[in-house]
Amino acid sequence: MRILRPLLLVFFLLTACSGDEQISSRMNYDETKRMVIDILKTDDGKKAIKEVLKDKDLNKNLVMEQPEITKTIEQTLTSEKGKKFWEKSFQDPNFSNSFANGVKTENEKLLKSLMKDPEYQTMMLDILKDPSYEQEVMKLLKSKDFRQHLQKIMLETFESPLYKKKVADLLVKEANDQLNGKNDQQNQTTSGGQKFSP
Repeated sequence: MRILRPLLLVFFLLTACSGDEQISSRMNYDETKRMVIDILKTDDGKKAIKEVLKDKDLNKNLVMEQPEITKTIEQTLTSEKGKKFWEKSFQDPNFSNSFANGVKTENEKLLKSLMKDPEYQTMMLDILKDPSYEQEVMKLLKSKDFRQHLQKIMLETFESPLYKKKVADLLVKEANDQLNGKNDQQNQTTSGGQKFSP
């Protein structure tokens, strides 16, 4: 029992001291956190953050390299709020244009590689052969808007000097062919109607 008392006393002293260290370290953390937040809210703190974010080397390392950023973006894109955000954002023509220009080269590479893929080609042919797709295409081709658009294109084509020259050349060639054909027929008729005497 005598040995047990001093051991208990030492044990209580150690546990009491260690608890104070945890509390004081927790208080130091909270105080430090508040101080950092206060500093960041000042004009000098904001300027410092802006300068850090302007650093090109830092931005290169930050952009899409951390798995957390990629995971967060994936979750944001697939969430309901994310879908609504993208729907609203793509209604803005400036945003749509910027986004399209940003992904244009990657999309072109993707489409070119898919066009070489036999499985993708088969899928596209299946889609084009689908009767419902054919009906939709026919509906589109018969629509008033499409006909007006087609008429506009045809008028523009007919007014083109290059097209006019091609048509004129074809008409001249056809007229010459017909004249030559009539001359040949007349020659055959006149030669067929005469008697040949030896």
